[in-house]
Amino acid sequence: MTTEAADLEKFLKQVDQISELVKEMNSNDAVSQQRAAEKADQLISAFKENGETDELCKTRLNRTVINNKPERNEAAPCGLRNDADTSQENFMKLLEKDAQERSERRKENAMLANALKEMGNEAFAKGDYETAVQRYSEGLEKLRDMQVLYTNRAQAYIKLEKYKEAVNDCDWALKCNEKCLKAYVHMGRANLALKNYEEAHRCYQKILEIDPKQERLVKDYTNQVYCEEKKNTQEKKALEEFEQGKENATSVLEVLQKLAKPDQVNLYYAGGVRLLTERIKDCTEQTLFRINNGFSIINSNTIVQRSLSVKSQEPFNDELCISVLILWQAVCKGNEENQQLLMQWAGTTECLIELLASEKPDIQKECVALVLMYSLTEHGRALLLRNLDQTKLLERLMGYMHHQDLIAANAVGIMANLAAEKKFRVQFRPNFATAVMPHFITLLRNLSSANRAVLPQCISTVSNMAGDEGIRKQLADSEECWEACLVAMDGYLSSSKDSQHRDIAIALLGLMLNLSLERNTVIQGQAVNITARCVTLLCCMDGDIITKTTRLLSHILPQSNEAVDEAVKAGTVKKMFKFLKAGGQVTVRYAVMTLAVCTKQSRQASEELVKLDKKFCTLVKLQSVEDELIVGNAVLCLSQCMDVPGAATALLNSDIVKILLKHAGGDARKTTVQQNAAIALGKLCTAEPRYGFHCRTFSVVMLCFLKRGVHTTIINRSLKTHSLLC
Repeated sequence: MTTEAADLEKFLKQVDQISELVKEMNSNDAVSQQRAAEKADQLISAFKENGETDELCKTRLNRTVINNKPERNEAAPCGLRNDADTSQENFMKLLEKDAQERSERRKENAMLANALKEMGNEAFAKGDYETAVQRYSEGLEKLRDMQVLYTNRAQAYIKLEKYKEAVNDCDWALKCNEKCLKAYVHMGRANLALKNYEEAHRCYQKILEIDPKQERLVKDYTNQVYCEEKKNTQEKKALEEFEQGKENATSVLEVLQKLAKPDQVNLYYAGGVRLLTERIKDCTEQTLFRINNGFSIINSNTIVQRSLSVKSQEPFNDELCISVLILWQAVCKGNEENQQLLMQWAGTTECLIELLASEKPDIQKECVALVLMYSLTEHGRALLLRNLDQTKLLERLMGYMHHQDLIAANAVGIMANLAAEKKFRVQFRPNFATAVMPHFITLLRNLSSANRAVLPQCISTVSNMAGDEGIRKQLADSEECWEACLVAMDGYLSSSKDSQHRDIAIALLGLMLNLSLERNTVIQGQAVNITARCVTLLCCMDGDIITKTTRLLSHILPQSNEAVDEAVKAGTVKKMFKFLKAGGQVTVRYAVMTLAVCTKQSRQASEELVKLDKKFCTLVKLQSVEDELIVGNAVLCLSQCMDVPGAATALLNSDIVKILLKHAGGDARKTTVQQNAAIALGKLCTAEPRYGFHCRTFSVVMLCFLKRGVHTTIINRSLKTHSLLC
């Protein structure tokens, strides 16, 4: 292809591009017009960069004209350009000028649109949604492709219940940005209100496709769709049964009409409420109660309202109060819509908290049963967390721990169900020290008067709450809490050791284990006392208690040298060695950790271990297990025993060097195992001259070890301190 032909081809392509831009600019779609304008700006910029602005309008054809009648005295014109060339050049200059003007106008419009958006946001925050829509609309007149104006206006339309307009705005927002999450959120909400359940589900699933991290958000929204769809189905079914004249369905309305009579005596309403409760058999009757204003008829009745106050002393007040609580359970059981309506009804939450403090056992029983019903499901727990005062709720529930009946079991069940929710622990963290801790400490100090059947679950619930770092720190920093735990432990040690006391001891050890994850001066100060109780517990025959006690020792001993001395004097080394030989894997893991701490801090512990483990058969055997926590600490124990005269000689005829080389050379996944093995090799070669022929091998291992990223100073320090707990 000749140069002229290539230039012509290039020119024609550029003309096609400009033609397409002109078509898009003449489009009725404002977004398409805006995009065409941006493309035009980009095209002009490209022409400028390539120096083609002037050249674009110049043809490359040979324009030599043969004049058949030349004038003799007139020179032939040279370089003359025709009018078409001039008009093309002017067109490009006008296009460039227009692009610059449009760019400036766009900047100005963007500033105005942003200002109008802020005005709309202010109106929305004040609840003036009509004004907010107006401001957002004015902003869109300035800038048609501003995504946030569409999503904000959609949200305002939803508040005004203009759901179709909201869906339309979300469509426009997605044209501006196909990955706009807010657009899908508002579109889902609008479709839900329009009862387009499948479309609402699709919108929320699209959010998950765009951003998988929004799983929790999507779950909450899809649950709303599920509940609304379920509610709609229930109401259709209930109305069908009512129209068919089914007895239970029609009787619910009849009883509600009788209960709607004002100014009747307490006994009249109590009997009517009980009769209504008997009619509530399944979801159909629950739904008919709701759609026939059952909540309004019962909860708005002034006589009923007075009966729900603990201060009321009217005749048959308690009977009416109990009847209403039982009715609430009947209409809300398994019915999420009714549960939500009851919790959102004015005064219900305050009433429940007040009734939990009632001195009447039957009222306490039914009130606790109602709250327990809510706590059994994720939806119900969410309602409790959103609507009830958590501090007062837990204070009331902790007060039931001394009851010797079903109320205590239900109360601790509520606490356990709520404690499983991370949101509850985070929400309750600021008030834990004042709302729960004093009651819990009092409970531990007075186990004899508490309900022993529910104490293990109560202690475990507090332990679960201590899974939150903030709550755990509050408990671990409390001197009174540790003292109460020790008092409770003494109660077990002096008890008959029956199954109830055993369950309390296991729960208590679990709590102390959680708290011992913290390191503070309070634990250091109590370490000797805790160790003394642990040593006593190691004498029992219960495997679970022994395992938990051993683990607690492995946490406590590193925080106090005095505690280590106490443990060694009490014969802990011998007991731990016994567990190494006969315990399960979990017990062995914490027994060898405890021995590693003892041998590190106490020469007496090292000497005892050397005497107990002839030729180190047990420690060597442990270095072949798969659990690297056991391996690393077994190697560390062996390393620390090398300081005992003659200990290294006992290993002369063993494969210990080969085993340590294997660990130090890189087979172990944990760096601490490699370091401990390297330390043990070095101390072995130093303690026993007959291992001299291994020194060169040891040096090679050290070199390999250093290449794995461990600095020389770390190894030197480790060789001096003989420490590296896994």
